[in-house]
Amino acid sequence: MTSAFVIAFVLVALAELGDKSQMLLVGFATRYPPLKVLVGTALAIAALQLGAVALGGAMAALVPARLVAVGAGIVFVVYGVVTWRASGGDGCETQVRPAPRFGPVLTVAAAFFVAEFGDKTQLMTLSIAADPGAALRTLGALAPAVEPPAAGTFATSLGVWAGSSLGMLAADAVAIVVGAVLCRHLPSLVIGRFSAVVFVVFGAITLVSAFIG
Repeated sequence: MTSAFVIAFVLVALAELGDKSQMLLVGFATRYPPLKVLVGTALAIAALQLGAVALGGAMAALVPARLVAVGAGIVFVVYGVVTWRASGGDGCETQVRPAPRFGPVLTVAAAFFVAEFGDKTQLMTLSIAADPGAALRTLGALAPAVEPPAAGTFATSLGVWAGSSLGMLAADAVAIVVGAVLCRHLPSLVIGRFSAVVFVVFGAITLVSAFIG
């Protein structure tokens, strides 16, 4: 389990750095308390990675990737427009501001889940769960004493799930911190407009990627 955990943690954390979903979290962290954004992100990640480990390639077969991407893009563009119209209040959500209908935690969790569904980090988790020893074989002589974890066992699956989830969360926590810092140092109008633009751009990128890959 330990080697599977380390492999998944390192590879998924590296894959998540610079991912487009981090831009989404920066926007959320300028609107809601960072801790709630982190909790919502953690819930989505846990569900996503559990699905990747447990269901494997079946997730991609059930829902066409293009349909998911189009739906996600529309949601984020609409959310960006709503955020723009609501900007200019009292600053961050840590101050007095009406909460979204389902609360910040569930809002972030749902949005992040849709954004990351079928993304490269989830696909990487699928491949690690299917063959957790591949990374060690690639390293070759650099890791001669490490025994590759056996694929398909409960311990290996648990290690891949925990490692990939924590690795992804660690990378995304950086984006949340960036959003929280912006929240403290920018005027409320700038914060609102900035987060609105982030959501619209994210939605546009998602829509374009749905058609051109």
